[in-house]
Amino acid sequence: MTLTIEEVLRQARPVMPVLVIEEVGLAVDLARALQAGGLRVLEVTLRTPQALDALAAIRREVPELLLGAGTLIHAEQFIEARQAGAQFVVSPGFTERLARAAVDANLPYLPGVMTPSEVLLAVEHGYRSLKLFPADETASVKMLKSFKGPFTGIRFCPTGGVTADNLLGFLRLPNVACVGGTWVAPSSLIRARAWDQITQLAVEACSLAASLELQS
Repeated sequence: MTLTIEEVLRQARPVMPVLVIEEVGLAVDLARALQAGGLRVLEVTLRTPQALDALAAIRREVPELLLGAGTLIHAEQFIEARQAGAQFVVSPGFTERLARAAVDANLPYLPGVMTPSEVLLAVEHGYRSLKLFPADETASVKMLKSFKGPFTGIRFCPTGGVTADNLLGFLRLPNVACVGGTWVAPSSLIRARAWDQITQLAVEACSLAASLELQS
Protein backbone atom coordinates (compact mmCIF):
# COMPACT_ATOMS: atom_id res chain seq x y z
CA MET A 1 0.00 0.00 0.00
CA THR A 2 1.29 3.46 -0.93
CA LEU A 3 2.12 5.63 2.05
CA THR A 4 0.24 8.94 2.25
CA ILE A 5 1.47 12.14 3.84
CA GLU A 6 -1.45 11.90 6.27
CA GLU A 7 -0.12 8.56 7.49
CA VAL A 8 3.34 10.07 7.85
CA LEU A 9 2.02 12.88 10.04
CA ARG A 10 -0.05 10.49 12.17
CA GLN A 11 3.07 8.48 12.91
CA ALA A 12 5.10 11.65 13.50
CA ARG A 13 2.88 13.00 16.29
CA PRO A 14 3.87 14.70 18.46
CA VAL A 15 7.18 15.79 16.93
CA MET A 16 9.00 15.26 13.67
CA PRO A 17 12.66 16.16 14.35
CA VAL A 18 14.11 18.48 11.73
CA LEU A 19 17.73 17.38 11.43
CA VAL A 20 20.73 19.31 10.15
CA ILE A 21 23.52 16.73 9.83
CA GLU A 22 27.05 17.93 9.12
CA GLU A 23 28.88 14.61 9.58
CA VAL A 24 27.65 11.40 7.96
CA GLY A 25 29.33 9.36 10.68
CA LEU A 26 26.96 10.83 13.29
CA ALA A 27 23.75 10.18 11.40
CA VAL A 28 22.96 6.64 12.53
CA ASP A 29 23.72 7.27 16.21
CA LEU A 30 21.54 10.38 16.05
CA ALA A 31 18.65 8.46 14.53
CA ARG A 32 18.93 5.72 17.13
CA ALA A 33 19.00 8.28 19.96
CA LEU A 34 15.75 9.82 18.73
CA GLN A 35 14.21 6.40 18.22
CA ALA A 36 15.13 5.48 21.79
CA GLY A 37 13.24 8.56 22.93
CA GLY A 38 10.05 7.38 21.25
CA LEU A 39 10.15 9.25 17.93
CA ARG A 40 9.47 7.26 14.77
CA VAL A 41 9.58 9.81 11.94
CA LEU A 42 12.63 11.92 11.07
CA GLU A 43 13.22 14.69 8.54
CA VAL A 44 16.79 15.12 7.27
CA THR A 45 17.11 18.58 5.78
CA LEU A 46 19.10 19.05 2.60
CA ARG A 47 20.97 22.01 4.08
CA THR A 48 24.41 20.42 4.11
CA PRO A 49 26.50 18.68 1.44
CA GLN A 50 26.41 15.54 3.58
CA ALA A 51 22.62 15.38 3.92
CA LEU A 52 21.83 12.82 1.22
CA ASP A 53 24.60 10.49 2.36
CA ALA A 54 23.40 10.85 5.95
CA LEU A 55 19.85 10.07 4.88
CA ALA A 56 21.01 6.98 3.00
CA ALA A 57 22.98 5.76 6.03
CA ILE A 58 19.99 6.08 8.35
CA ARG A 59 17.69 4.36 5.87
CA ARG A 60 20.13 1.47 5.56
CA GLU A 61 20.95 1.04 9.24
CA VAL A 62 17.65 1.96 10.92
CA PRO A 63 15.02 0.84 8.39
CA GLU A 64 12.21 0.71 10.94
CA LEU A 65 12.16 4.53 11.09
CA LEU A 66 10.10 6.56 8.63
CA LEU A 67 12.54 8.90 6.96
CA GLY A 68 11.96 12.06 4.98
CA ALA A 69 14.01 14.68 3.18
CA GLY A 70 13.33 18.32 3.95
CA THR A 71 14.12 21.81 2.73
CA LEU A 72 13.60 20.77 -0.88
CA ILE A 73 13.60 23.93 -2.99
CA HIS A 74 14.59 22.57 -6.43
CA ALA A 75 12.62 20.04 -8.49
CA GLU A 76 15.65 17.83 -9.11
CA GLN A 77 16.07 17.30 -5.37
CA PHE A 78 12.95 15.12 -5.27
CA ILE A 79 14.53 12.37 -7.37
CA GLU A 80 17.81 12.71 -5.45
CA ALA A 81 15.93 12.30 -2.18
CA ARG A 82 14.11 9.20 -3.42
CA GLN A 83 17.36 7.65 -4.64
CA ALA A 84 18.91 8.25 -1.21
CA GLY A 85 16.02 6.39 0.43
CA ALA A 86 13.60 9.15 1.46
CA GLN A 87 10.05 7.91 2.04
CA PHE A 88 8.50 11.38 1.98
CA VAL A 89 9.59 14.93 1.17
CA VAL A 90 9.03 18.38 2.68
CA SER A 91 9.52 21.87 1.26
CA PRO A 92 9.47 25.29 2.97
CA GLY A 93 7.08 26.65 0.31
CA PHE A 94 4.89 25.50 -2.56
CA THR A 95 5.07 25.89 -6.33
CA GLU A 96 3.46 24.04 -9.21
CA ARG A 97 6.89 22.84 -10.34
CA LEU A 98 7.60 21.30 -6.94
CA ALA A 99 4.19 19.64 -6.95
CA ARG A 100 4.95 18.06 -10.33
CA ALA A 101 8.34 16.91 -9.06
CA ALA A 102 6.71 15.17 -6.09
CA VAL A 103 4.34 13.33 -8.44
CA ASP A 104 7.20 12.37 -10.76
CA ALA A 105 9.22 11.06 -7.81
CA ASN A 106 6.15 9.20 -6.48
CA LEU A 107 6.76 10.45 -2.95
CA PRO A 108 4.32 11.70 -0.30
CA TYR A 109 4.80 15.47 -0.17
CA LEU A 110 4.31 18.01 2.63
CA PRO A 111 4.38 21.49 1.05
CA GLY A 112 5.02 24.62 3.05
CA VAL A 113 2.54 27.50 3.29
CA MET A 114 2.25 30.73 5.22
CA THR A 115 -0.72 32.69 3.89
CA PRO A 116 -4.37 31.89 3.04
CA SER A 117 -3.58 32.29 -0.66
CA GLU A 118 -0.79 29.70 -0.40
CA VAL A 119 -3.13 27.34 1.43
CA LEU A 120 -5.69 27.75 -1.36
CA LEU A 121 -3.08 27.06 -4.02
CA ALA A 122 -2.01 23.86 -2.28
CA VAL A 123 -5.64 22.79 -1.77
CA GLU A 124 -6.34 23.37 -5.47
CA HIS A 125 -3.54 20.88 -6.19
CA GLY A 126 -5.13 18.29 -3.93
CA TYR A 127 -3.09 18.74 -0.75
CA ARG A 128 -4.90 18.60 2.58
CA SER A 129 -1.86 18.28 4.87
CA LEU A 130 0.47 21.26 4.89
CA LYS A 131 3.53 22.56 6.67
CA LEU A 132 3.06 25.98 8.28
CA PHE A 133 6.40 27.74 8.01
CA PRO A 134 7.73 29.68 9.76
CA ALA A 135 5.75 29.20 12.95
CA ASP A 136 6.08 31.07 16.23
CA GLU A 137 4.01 30.72 19.35
CA THR A 138 1.69 33.72 19.41
CA ALA A 139 1.05 34.74 15.81
CA SER A 140 1.02 31.24 14.37
CA VAL A 141 -1.33 29.80 16.99
CA LYS A 142 -3.70 32.67 16.29
CA MET A 143 -3.37 32.10 12.54
CA LEU A 144 -4.07 28.38 12.84
CA LYS A 145 -7.16 29.11 14.91
CA SER A 146 -8.40 31.46 12.21
CA PHE A 147 -7.65 28.87 9.49
CA LYS A 148 -9.93 26.31 11.15
CA GLY A 149 -13.15 27.89 9.83
CA PRO A 150 -12.43 28.49 6.14
CA PHE A 151 -10.08 25.53 5.70
CA THR A 152 -12.18 22.69 7.08
CA GLY A 153 -10.38 19.37 6.94
CA ILE A 154 -6.96 20.88 6.28
CA ARG A 155 -4.29 19.85 8.81
CA PHE A 156 -0.98 21.47 9.50
CA CYS A 157 2.52 20.68 10.75
CA PRO A 158 3.91 23.93 12.18
CA THR A 159 7.69 24.17 11.89
CA GLY A 160 10.33 26.83 12.42
CA GLY A 161 9.98 28.29 15.88
CA VAL A 162 8.36 25.40 17.75
CA THR A 163 10.07 24.55 21.04
CA ALA A 164 9.42 22.51 24.16
CA ASP A 165 7.96 25.67 25.71
CA ASN A 166 5.27 26.23 23.07
CA LEU A 167 4.77 22.65 21.87
CA LEU A 168 1.47 22.11 23.68
CA GLY A 169 0.03 25.38 22.42
CA PHE A 170 0.23 23.97 18.91
CA LEU A 171 -0.76 20.38 19.67
CA ARG A 172 -3.94 21.54 21.42
CA LEU A 173 -5.27 22.88 18.10
CA PRO A 174 -7.55 20.41 16.29
CA ASN A 175 -6.08 21.28 12.87
CA VAL A 176 -2.49 20.49 13.95
CA ALA A 177 -1.42 16.95 13.12
CA CYS A 178 2.08 17.23 14.62
CA VAL A 179 4.91 19.73 14.83
CA GLY A 180 8.40 19.85 13.39
CA GLY A 181 11.38 21.12 15.30
CA THR A 182 15.12 21.25 15.70
CA TRP A 183 15.10 21.59 19.48
CA VAL A 184 14.99 17.82 20.07
CA ALA A 185 18.31 17.44 18.24
CA PRO A 186 20.19 20.76 18.28
CA SER A 187 23.42 20.98 16.32
CA SER A 188 25.43 21.60 19.50
CA LEU A 189 24.35 18.27 21.01
CA ILE A 190 24.87 16.42 17.72
CA ARG A 191 28.42 17.75 17.43
CA ALA A 192 29.04 16.80 21.07
CA ARG A 193 27.67 13.30 20.44
CA ALA A 194 25.38 13.84 23.42
CA TRP A 195 23.06 11.00 22.48
CA ASP A 196 21.63 10.50 25.96
CA GLN A 197 20.64 14.17 26.13
CA ILE A 198 18.98 13.97 22.72
CA THR A 199 17.09 10.87 23.79
CA GLN A 200 15.94 12.70 26.91
CA LEU A 201 14.67 15.66 24.86
CA ALA A 202 12.67 13.24 22.72
CA VAL A 203 11.27 11.51 25.81
CA GLU A 204 10.24 14.86 27.30
CA ALA A 205 8.45 15.89 24.10
CA CYS A 206 6.55 12.60 23.98
CA SER A 207 5.67 12.88 27.67
CA LEU A 208 4.29 16.40 27.22
CA ALA A 209 2.14 15.24 24.34
CA ALA A 210 0.95 12.20 26.30
CA SER A 211 -0.14 14.43 29.18
CA LEU A 212 -2.18 16.49 26.72
CA GLU A 213 -3.88 13.41 25.31
CA LEU A 214 -4.83 12.31 28.83
CA GLN A 215 -6.45 15.68 29.49
CA SER A 216 -8.58 15.54 26.35
